[in-house]
Order: sequence, then structure tokens, then C-alpha cells
Amino acid sequence: MNDPGANASAAERPPREAVEFEALADDAWLLRLGERIDEALNARVHALAARVRAQAPPWLRDLVPAYASLAVFFDAQAIEADAVRAWLLRQCGETAGGDRRAAAAPARIVEIPVAYGGEFGPDLDEAAAQLGLTAAQLVERHSGGDYRVAMIGFAPGFPYLSGLDPALALPRLATPRTQVAAGSVAIGGAQTGIYPRPGPGGWRLLGRTPLRLFDALREPPSLLQPGDRVRLRAIGADEFRSLGAPAQATPA
Repeated sequence: MNDPGANASAAERPPREAVEFEALADDAWLLRLGERIDEALNARVHALAARVRAQAPPWLRDLVPAYASLAVFFDAQAIEADAVRAWLLRQCGETAGGDRRAAAAPARIVEIPVAYGGEFGPDLDEAAAQLGLTAAQLVERHSGGDYRVAMIGFAPGFPYLSGLDPALALPRLATPRTQVAAGSVAIGGAQTGIYPRPGPGGWRLLGRTPLRLFDALREPPSLLQPGDRVRLRAIGADEFRSLGAPAQATPA
């Protein structure tokens, strides 16, 4: 079937942000596709990353997708930076208009069990009150969301999950905690995320998962990867303590 917008004039087509290139180092380009947190824009980033990865040029070292950008690391001994830039520009052209392909691309579905409230989520009751909900309602709506790993950042293995119900957005704590337990599931602004290891943090803690999100001895070390679909499953304290198996991942 032809693209319904294929015959539209340039003036009729919705504007598409140009890709901007920034040299991060002698062996890395940062491709900026936009400047906002947006599902469609993030899908473009993942579509471009998938295309580059599928081409598997011998000089490619690593790809790091973010919300609206893609970092490309290459072997500077094997190829000139300008040649990499020209090649990447061609890939950007091939993925232009590819939001629909990105949305339909196969993705892993990873189930994350989460024990909410109490010792696992000290901010649950206060967060629910701020939102005008009961704790049970907040758990139901948060665990029922359709999430996607928009990017990994902040700390090794920390997933920024897009898809949070806008009605559940919460401001960060005025004073961050000096210590947050590993596996803590939290809301920060319009995003939700999971702390992979103990450390400071200012997001609202709703619960905790017993799964290890980052293990340097595992391959790959990060349990979740950019582009993965994530389903949260509410569990009780007994199941939390009994669980230790890897997350279940199935094709979409």
C-alpha cells in the first residue's frame, strides 16, 4: 500500500526535525533528532539505531540511544569521521518517515515483578494522596501501564521508562535521599524508572523489584535494553522474597 502522504506537497507534509551532528570525540558522533521527550521521536531514534545495527559496518564500536539522540562510536583507525557522518546521513534518509515501522518492529516484552508500598515503596501513600487516589488505585494504574525503555542512563542499567499515564506524574523530592535501595521502582516527573543499585535519588519510591537490573558479570550486563517493552506485575512480600529467577522475556 502506498504511503498516503507520498503525493503530498512539501508544504502539506508535517515538519520533520533535521538531524544535527555533534562530534563527541575523534571516534564518536552524536545525532540529535530533536529536543523533547516524545514517543514518536524516541521511536525514530530506536528505528535509526536498529537500522545502523542491522547494517553492522565493521568500524562500528557501539550505539547509545537516548530520548531524542543517538551516540555512534566508531573505530577511528579504520575510517575517517567525515565518512562515518556521510554514511549515517544516508541511514537517516532511509529511516525518514519510519515512525510506523519503528512502532511495529519486534521488541522484547520483559515482565518486572514489583512489591508496592510499605518497606518496598515508602512514598506510595503520600504519592497517592497527592494524586487524589487511594494507594490501591495508584498501584493498579501504575502496574497496568504500557512502558517502553526509552533509554538507559543516570547509572549503569537504569531504565527510563516512557508511557507513564500523565495523570500519575509527580514532582521529584525537594531533598533527594542519600540512599535508595536497589530495585526501587519510582516516578520522577512524567517518567517512571527502576534504580539498579543502591545510591542517592530524588524520585518518588512506589515499590521494589527483586530482580537484578545490572550485573557486570552477565552478558549483557543490563537486564533491560533500549526499545524493550516492560510490563510491571504487582506482587506481595512473600513472592518478593522468594523470587530470584531472571525476568521472563518473550517476542512481541
